[in-house]
Amino acid sequence: MIKEEVLTRIRSTGVVAVVRAETGEQAVRIAEACLEGGVNAIEVTFTVNGALEVMKELRRRYSGGELLLGAGTVLDPETARMAILEGAHFVVSPSLSEETVRLCHRYRTACLPGAMTLREIIAAMETGAEIIKLFPGDSLGPSFLKAVRGPLPQAQLMPTGGVSLDNAADWIHARAAAVGVGSQLTAGAKTGDYASITQNARLYLDAVRRARASQS
Repeated sequence: MIKEEVLTRIRSTGVVAVVRAETGEQAVRIAEACLEGGVNAIEVTFTVNGALEVMKELRRRYSGGELLLGAGTVLDPETARMAILEGAHFVVSPSLSEETVRLCHRYRTACLPGAMTLREIIAAMETGAEIIKLFPGDSLGPSFLKAVRGPLPQAQLMPTGGVSLDNAADWIHARAAAVGVGSQLTAGAKTGDYASITQNARLYLDAVRRARASQS
């Protein structure tokens, strides 16, 4: 899948599921529940034990292009390369590593580095990153994103951390390119309630669609 298609699909869907789990099996089940609910951009973080095996298994199960497979919590280019070799379509970092962004550019893989300040956002843009992860979102809030978009209307930002069903629309109204959602989406996995994850996925997609429709 080419880089431009990956970025377009992330923007179009508007929701990236951030998968953190206690086991690899749990991570796979969370991803499946999200996909069933329509969220097809799945970021498997390297905090998951055996994250590469999880990516490999998801690629095996979903080989028809229905899955946008992401690698998250990528701190260095070596880890990014391992993820790309396992079929990751996009790479997400909590902060900006220019070496990691360059590695992803080299292999035509979408890279979403993290940023928290205006200077970091500009630095990430200067590396050629097309979508930047605004992290931690709950420490900044939609008003921060809206303020940034004043001097930087070209910035494509994806808040992650603290995005909930209560504030997802606020982030979209502030012109977020997409939202990254973790525990607020996947909490049901702790009790084995994967049906709730599927339901939450649908609710997040609906919240994004409604917010975007209200802007047009």
